[in-house]
Amino acid sequence: MELVDGKVAVITGSGRGIGQATAKLFAAEGAIVVVNDLDAGPANETVDMIKAAGGEALAVPGSVTEPGFPEKLLAEAVARYGRLDILVNCAGYTWDGVIHRMSDEQWQAMLDIHATAPFRLIRAAAPYMRDVAKQEIAQGKVNYRKIVNVSSVSGAYGNAGQINYAAGKAALIGITKTVAAEWGRFNINCNAVALGMIETRLTQPKEQAKPVQIGEREVTLGVPQMMLQAVSMLVPMGRPGKPEEAAGAILFLASPLANYVNGHILVVDGGMYRAGV
Repeated sequence: MELVDGKVAVITGSGRGIGQATAKLFAAEGAIVVVNDLDAGPANETVDMIKAAGGEALAVPGSVTEPGFPEKLLAEAVARYGRLDILVNCAGYTWDGVIHRMSDEQWQAMLDIHATAPFRLIRAAAPYMRDVAKQEIAQGKVNYRKIVNVSSVSGAYGNAGQINYAAGKAALIGITKTVAAEWGRFNINCNAVALGMIETRLTQPKEQAKPVQIGEREVTLGVPQMMLQAVSMLVPMGRPGKPEEAAGAILFLASPLANYVNGHILVVDGGMYRAGV
């Protein structure tokens, strides 16, 4: 049996990278996927891939940081498919800088995308998850629903040059544990993955990267070449992870296999931050 067969899953940031890999994996495991990305092109490409493989998907492009959009995204998903079973908060990017050179705009941008947007999406999900669950419980029914937040080892342990990103991802860990405490009684599991070095456009060599347009901002993504070269020494597995490997962890937390896992932060980093380090 497919792990998320028939479930309706909204996955933000699923036009590229980890989000796209997650959307494709969920669809392969039977989910109906609502694909969200800032840009319509990548969102539609993901939908086309899913449909070509025999799955069902809907694209709802737009910025999750825009006030009112989280409500619009979830309302469109429920209007089309009748319910919401899984929410994956995956949208995000990096805008690095050392503390003494970081602008207020850089700081706030990371809090907006990594903390405020997931908060608004979870709040907007309450009528479709929490309220529906209350009605089911009153009728003696038990249906599990899942929220999976994509955090980072930067949020769990900090990282030089990423105080803004680390703060946003640390806030997301706090959000995860709080939602788990408040909504666990409604059979809603809220967990997070703390990802290490995963091969995406966020971890390309910074020296070779070109600025990309994110909303009204031009941001240069990537990681310094020196750090990439150190991966083989820092990560016991000797390599960065693949988007599909990150997606597998997200699928586990969204599946019935994790029905009694709640408020957990699953570190997916190839063993980089192991006990004693």
